[in-house]
Amino acid sequence: MADHGADLVIRAAAVHTLVPGQGPQRAVAVRGDRIVAVSAEPDGLDTAVTARTAVLDLPGATVLPSFDDTHTHLMFAGRGAHDVPVHEARSIPEFLELIRQRAATTPVGHWILTTTNWQELNLAERRMPTAAELDRATDRHPILVRRGGHNAVANSYALLLAGVTEDTPVPHGGVIGRDEHGRLNGRLIDSAKMLVERLVPPADRAERVDGLSIASAQYAATGIGAVRDCAVSLDDYAVLRATHEKGLLNTRVRALIGAFGLTTTDARADMLDAMEDLRYSADPWLQVWGMKFGLDGGLEAGATEEPYACDHSFSGTLMWEPDALVEAVEAVVRRGWRVGTHAYGDRAVRVLLDVYERVQANVPGLPAGSLVIEHGGLAGAEQRARAAALGVPVTIQQPLLHDAAEVEREYWGPERVADLFPARGWLDQGALVTGGSDFPVGQFGAMRSVWGMVTRQTVIGVQGPQHAIAFDEAVALHTTNATRLLGEENLRGVLSPGRLADLTIWEVDPTACPSAALRDLNPTHTVLGGRLVHSPEPTN
Repeated sequence: MADHGADLVIRAAAVHTLVPGQGPQRAVAVRGDRIVAVSAEPDGLDTAVTARTAVLDLPGATVLPSFDDTHTHLMFAGRGAHDVPVHEARSIPEFLELIRQRAATTPVGHWILTTTNWQELNLAERRMPTAAELDRATDRHPILVRRGGHNAVANSYALLLAGVTEDTPVPHGGVIGRDEHGRLNGRLIDSAKMLVERLVPPADRAERVDGLSIASAQYAATGIGAVRDCAVSLDDYAVLRATHEKGLLNTRVRALIGAFGLTTTDARADMLDAMEDLRYSADPWLQVWGMKFGLDGGLEAGATEEPYACDHSFSGTLMWEPDALVEAVEAVVRRGWRVGTHAYGDRAVRVLLDVYERVQANVPGLPAGSLVIEHGGLAGAEQRARAAALGVPVTIQQPLLHDAAEVEREYWGPERVADLFPARGWLDQGALVTGGSDFPVGQFGAMRSVWGMVTRQTVIGVQGPQHAIAFDEAVALHTTNATRLLGEENLRGVLSPGRLADLTIWEVDPTACPSAALRDLNPTHTVLGGRLVHSPEPTN
């Protein structure tokens, strides 16, 4: 006789379903990848327990939906799993020693790459290493030091291989760094990074799969059940698929295929043709969300209305002419894909809204959420109101502000830093706003992001407390709002029968914690589609 019981039953002190109007429940039952029942009584689902049912009886625990990180870079994290861990260094000598140790075990002539999740102001010297310093670590290997997604430093060997000299033209939207004497110092910003990055050979496929398995498990351990990865190549997507097929992907992934370097109509058309093969191979774990464009730079080159505090002749960089970006975005949405565009400074946000308004006029009837602002870091009331009126969502990243506030202050000054990521204003003006980390610039983690949005705390103290939001609002940015952005609100984001069994279990109730306790709070268990992807380490 068939067993029609639950595969998993969880009993807890509180199950916060996030269903409007529903108070805390006490039990959840799962069959297959779906929630089949919730109960206000801890023993209310015991009739679903059979001999094969796994039961988590956790009378002091709290259950919440899993969280989405709607702007992050899982691929960076996966690659970093096997790169030189320079984020552990606290000085340039330590930084160089880590590279020197890797060089000792790396064949001569092979590339040495670093992790990306570090800030130079965390080093005792409060600056990046130079090409000359990297040469002292090894002059027998090309080195590419990466920080975040916008910055790199190359050693002399790498610059030589790339043909970068003091006479090399600076690519549009990029910076080739020089020292006080006008000599190359190895620094490469934004589009200039590609001068060297294009030479780096792809990692071994098995190593990349292993890296993604490790990195996705790290996300899951912080309560993140789905990531919207905002810079994925077609090759990256093949590695994601291979990881998923091996059962090693520990978060759901919604990929934005990067349009970086696709400056011609033919190049974009070729990419869109290649993406057709991905459209119908999607499943609830892995799918393409759309395409990613970049309008301005990051911390050092975001396009602002007013000049930089550190250089009154500079207001950041726009990488696209508006007419060209209108044409490019239209080409994507006419093929049925969505578009997310990086716009960090307030000038970039204004220009992007102009672009999106023209696209909406040229392509009537676009589905809601087809055009998204990625970051919207500096956005005043006028631009927030425009975005809301146009129905353009925005993804914000409080962990980015937390980790990079000191760096940002050097460029933009304290007033603009305090106004970054104005969550309160976005919500009050009716925009659909969601939360992310922008790892590797910000540290990922469900409650870490919630803590930041509630407190506005950063490495240099509280910034812009008027932009703080309530706990429930911050949770929504990673759950119900996030699934609306993704068009998955009928599948995930709340815990109710028929939806995917994506949930997190916490030793303490985050809804009742002092805000200071949220920063380092992680779940004991993360369940995705009924599958346990994170659980406590076994004890002997």
